[in-house]
Amino acid sequence: MTVTDPVVLPRQPAPGRESRKGRHGRLVALDGLRLVAALMVALYHYGGRDGDVSRAWGASPRHEFPHLSEAFAYGCLGVQIFFVISGFVICMSGWGRSARSFFASRAARLYPAYWAAIALVTLVFALPWVTYRTVSASDTLVNLTMLQQPAGAERVLGVCWTLWAEVRFYALFALFVVLPGATRHRVVLFCAVWSLMTVITTASHVEFLRVVVMPEHSAFFIGGIGLYLVHRFGHDALSWGVVAVGFLLGQHYAVAGLAHPPGPQYFSYRHPVVIIAVLAAGFAVVALVAVGRLRWARWRWLPFAGALTYPFYLVHEHLGWVAIGALHRGLGIPSSVTFALTIGVMLLLAWTLHVVVERRVTPVLRRALDR
Repeated sequence: MTVTDPVVLPRQPAPGRESRKGRHGRLVALDGLRLVAALMVALYHYGGRDGDVSRAWGASPRHEFPHLSEAFAYGCLGVQIFFVISGFVICMSGWGRSARSFFASRAARLYPAYWAAIALVTLVFALPWVTYRTVSASDTLVNLTMLQQPAGAERVLGVCWTLWAEVRFYALFALFVVLPGATRHRVVLFCAVWSLMTVITTASHVEFLRVVVMPEHSAFFIGGIGLYLVHRFGHDALSWGVVAVGFLLGQHYAVAGLAHPPGPQYFSYRHPVVIIAVLAAGFAVVALVAVGRLRWARWRWLPFAGALTYPFYLVHEHLGWVAIGALHRGLGIPSSVTFALTIGVMLLLAWTLHVVVERRVTPVLRRALDR
C-alpha cells in the first residue's frame, strides 16, 4: 500500500550510477496520492457495493446514489494503486538497511494503529445498540498477529486482507533483496523472477505457489519497484521495462478479477476499459513523482494527508457502517450529507489514532525491535 509510511528518501544513497543523488526529502505528492487511494476505497465501501453497508443505509446504495454508485464501484481499484505505491516506498526504505532494521521499521509502522483499530471495532461492535457483531474472542486474538487469513480465523477488519498481501511482499523483498543487500542488479533480478513466477503460478494452479507468489497482486508491487528504480537511477530501458511488465500484467489480473458484464446478479457494471484507465492513471501519477515532475507539489496539507491514510484505511469500513446507520437511519440526515459526514468523522478518528497511538507507540516499538 503502502498505506503505512511517510514517504521519505533514504539518508544515504546507494553507490552506483545514480542520476538523482541530490533529491532527498519527503515525496509529499505520494502522501496525497495515498489519501486519494484510501478515499477511493471508502467510496467503494460506502456506495459501490451491497452487503453490510446496505444494512447501514437501510437500502442498497444503488437506491441511495442512483447516479454515482456505478462510479463508486471502481473505488476498489484504490487497493491496486496502494500496491504500486508500496512497491516504490518499500524498495526506497529497504535500500541500504539491515534485515533487522527493515523488520523493525515494518513492524513498528504496521502494528500500533492496527492493534488500536482491532480494539476499537471490537468494542464498538460489542455495544448493545450496534447491529453488527465482531468475531469470536479466539479469532480476535489471532487477528492481533495479522496472520488470521492463513490461520483460517475470521477477520475483525475487512480491509486486512490487503495487509496480508503487504506482509508477504515485505517477506519476499526482505529475503531476496534486503538480506543479501540491495543493488540495482539484484532488484531487477527479483522483479524478473517474480514476474515469471506470477504467470507460472497462474498456469500451474498450485495453491502453495499462489499464496507465496500472489499472482493477482504481484505485478503492482513490481511496477512500483520499477518506478523507484527510475527515480533512483534515472531513465533507462531496463527500469521502464520493469514498470511496463508490471502494468501489463497487473491490468490483466485486475480486469480478470474485477470486470464483469452487466446483469441483475451484479451490483454494477465494471467496464474493462475503465479499469485499465484508472490503473494507468495511478501508474502515471507515481511515474510523475519518480521522474521529479511533481516536486512543485509542496502544500503543507500533503504530509498531514499521508499521516491520516493508514489509520483511516483501517477504521473507515466497519466503523463507517455504524456512523452511516446512526446518521442516516437514526437522525434522518440525507444520504449525501451522511456520506460526507461519515468520511469526515473517520478522518477525524484517523487523526486521533495518529496522534495518540502512532506518534507515541511507533518510535518506542521501533527502538525496542532494532536494539
